[in-house]
This record gives sequence, C-alpha cells and structure tokens, in this order.
Amino acid sequence: MKEIKVQTNSRSEMIDITSLVQVAISENKVKKGVCIIFIPHTTAAVTINENADPDVPRDIITALEMVFPQNSHYRHMEGNSPAHVKASLVGASATVLIEAGRLVLGTWQSIFFCEFDGPRSRKVFLSIISND
Repeated sequence: MKEIKVQTNSRSEMIDITSLVQVAISENKVKKGVCIIFIPHTTAAVTINENADPDVPRDIITALEMVFPQNSHYRHMEGNSPAHVKASLVGASATVLIEAGRLVLGTWQSIFFCEFDGPRSRKVFLSIISND
C-alpha cells in the first residue's frame, strides 16, 4: 500500500491527483494491473471526471453545494453534515486499470481528490495490484 498526502486549501475543492497516482505506479514498476484509490476520511471523496475544462470541477462543487447547502437543518453538532453527505454520494474509492505501466483513463479523464470540509491535510491510500 502507498500513501499520498494532499493539502487542501478551501472548504470545497477538487484536486487533480492523477500525476501523483501515476508516479506511484511507475515507482512500483507495475506494467499491467489495477490501482485502487481509497480516501480514509468521512468528509472527502474521490472521483474520475473531466480535467480539460477547469469549469467542470467547479460546476460539480457548485451543484453539490446547491443540493446540500452549508446552512440547513442538520443535526450533527460539528457543522459539517453537508460534507459527510457529499462524501457519501461521491464515494470513498475508485479503481483504475493499468496497462503498459500507465493509468487507463479516457482522453479527458483525471482522478480528483474531493475536499468537502477543508482546508485540511489529507491522505490517499493506493493499492496497486499487478497482473503481470
């Protein structure tokens, strides 16, 4: 297992971690297999989506905030209930294929760490499984 550290800067943001994941795969010298990306936090998530247009991640954050506003009738005392809901909906893990030592992603796809309760220091765990 490999651990990646991510420092977030805003309450809600999406950070492209594709290159960090690719570096870990290259360091492990895996040519063919899968990479499982796991987020061990209850107010953060991971998703795969478009990175060609920076408005796409911004629109995703905006849409989630419209559906789950910060100020509503939540009962959780810490004040971060919308972050918990967003993280549950987006998800704590993603799996990406590896072929020829590279992540198998579509032309416009990137792996995003999704922060919903920042800024914070976060962790991302990778399980890189070889099928060589």
